[in-house]
Amino acid sequence: MQERLDYFKAAPTVMQAMLGLEQAVRDSGLEFSLIELVKTRASQINGCAYCLHMHTHDARQAGETEERLHLLAAWRESSLYTARERAALDWTEALTLIADSQAPDHVYDGLDPHFTDAEKVSLTMLIGTINVWNRVAVGFRSQHPVTAHAA
Repeated sequence: MQERLDYFKAAPTVMQAMLGLEQAVRDSGLEFSLIELVKTRASQINGCAYCLHMHTHDARQAGETEERLHLLAAWRESSLYTARERAALDWTEALTLIADSQAPDHVYDGLDPHFTDAEKVSLTMLIGTINVWNRVAVGFRSQHPVTAHAA
């Protein structure tokens, strides 16, 4: 697969704005481990190899376990995730698949015991942001790094 275009070079002002949103989400107060789980789960759903490579690497660097990363696609069947993480992952799936889910009330209501209103906004912006990055990376065929032994 070949990269279609360098979007940072083609539209630097727009991409700088996107980086600003990314930084605001990162600085929102949500824990880094949760951020990386949400980014990884949305990227799994969207089939974004570039973002999966990046966010699983970042999660591992921050201490996330291989087991939790491997089981993330089946988080509902695993006891490895906290109630807060489960609520966030449910909301991630609902918003990433919004055309099918329509963000159901029961999923939104499941956030209440675990997130403040401000955190709900931050989480929703996080989910929106990774979905934009996924669409940019998949649409323009961004290529993840490949190490010699992986090739």
